[in-house]
Amino acid sequence: MPQQTIEELHEQALERKQNPQTGSYTDYLYQKGLDKILKKVGEESTEVILGAKNNNEELIYETSDLLFHLMVLLVEKGVSLDDIKDELGSRLGKKSLLHERADWRGDKKNEKDS
Repeated sequence: MPQQTIEELHEQALERKQNPQTGSYTDYLYQKGLDKILKKVGEESTEVILGAKNNNEELIYETSDLLFHLMVLLVEKGVSLDDIKDELGSRLGKKSLLHERADWRGDKKNEKDS
């Protein structure tokens, strides 16, 4: 089975933004704009959560949808994969102390802020 990398998926989303194809779903998202793209990212995020509760096949399917919509969002906002990789790289070696994390402590006051 052929595979596609995240980089290829991002490049495809960028190509569709630069060279719209009438009738394509990606073009439709770009035409509708940021609010529609954000709505789809939210919907797909929820579907990933539900898929994870069901089975791995559904989780894989929904994660693929989410990754596609995230790539469209990144392109729409002008964020490159290198920007994401730089941010991930900046986190390497940093320790996250569990006792400092509100989500681990169950700190309801701080959870509302995140």
